[in-house]
Amino acid sequence: MSYQDRITIDPARRGGKPCIRGLRITVYDILEYLASGMSEADILNDFPDLTREDIRACLEFAADRERKLVSFPSR
Repeated sequence: MSYQDRITIDPARRGGKPCIRGLRITVYDILEYLASGMSEADILNDFPDLTREDIRACLEFAADRERKLVSFPSR
């Protein structure tokens, strides 16, 4: 399953930010929790509606977005 099956973007939910399966939990939220040092298990305990696959979808989404960024040559 790819992240496109789990990450949704709805202008009426959380200001159009990418969310997990239509929930109010954003990809950004999960990435912030991971960056702050929370483990996958901690996140799953705090948010019982989430699954390991949801967290992995967030990481895959972020990697794909990073890959698509355009870089400009430095002068």
